[in-house]
Amino acid sequence: MLNLFLLQIPASALAAIFVTDDQGRQISLDAPATRIIALYGAFNEILADLGREDLLIARTATDDLPASIKAKPSIGTHLRPNAELILGLAPDLVIQLGGRGEAMEPVRFLEKRGLNVAVFDLENFEQLFSVMERLGTLTASTDQAAKRIAFMRSELARIEAANTAPRPRIFFEARYPTLLAAGQGSMASEILYRAGGENCVAAPDKLVRLGEEELLRLDPDIYLVQEGPMNPRPVPMAERHLFRTLACVKSGQVHTVDQKVFSRPGPRSLEAVRQLATIISNWKKEVRP
Repeated sequence: MLNLFLLQIPASALAAIFVTDDQGRQISLDAPATRIIALYGAFNEILADLGREDLLIARTATDDLPASIKAKPSIGTHLRPNAELILGLAPDLVIQLGGRGEAMEPVRFLEKRGLNVAVFDLENFEQLFSVMERLGTLTASTDQAAKRIAFMRSELARIEAANTAPRPRIFFEARYPTLLAAGQGSMASEILYRAGGENCVAAPDKLVRLGEEELLRLDPDIYLVQEGPMNPRPVPMAERHLFRTLACVKSGQVHTVDQKVFSRPGPRSLEAVRQLATIISNWKKEVRP
């Protein structure tokens, strides 16, 4: 009976699996992962997009997508997961987001105890596609990953082909009243460009602290206010007295967007491009009647 069962499993699913993560380390699995814990919510959404949300066995405290994740046990936060809980759940793959030194502390702890931990960067669409491809490999979902990547590339190309000059200068507010803006190194900045605009903040960082005087100097055409965990209750523009002179405020080009759509890299980043492309299209109708 065992031999018959083995014959029904594709040979590729029985072979050892290797990928290189974004720390340059080789992640080796004896078989496709079946028990996964992601320490950053975007990876849950990517796996769900590949049709593999059934492989997720836990979540971090703030994860709510896909909906099925809410029934999973919580293992703490992205930067401070409960390592003992993770060990007790016996995952065959843990996934962490790169880019912050604190994120590597739980990685080292779990690796020393024999767990496979992959660290991936997610700062732009090309990195997103690379992560999708490697997670497809690790979960025996390469065909689905290839299809989803091809579809997203096609949609981005279609939206970009429809982009015509001029490109509006856009300011993306990550937080206020301590004003933080999306810099050039963020996924939000790439979404601005792919949708047909440009980030008026030139700094290369993901997040940039700015004074209100600098914002007044930039005087963007469109102002995006993200609403979410980082900016939970955005202050209405009418209550920001220095902002009244901004051209975008006078023209009504201030728009509130969902932080988890615009700032969390993942499958919904394409939806962010679509939403912003519509905003930009309407702006062009006003400036070029």
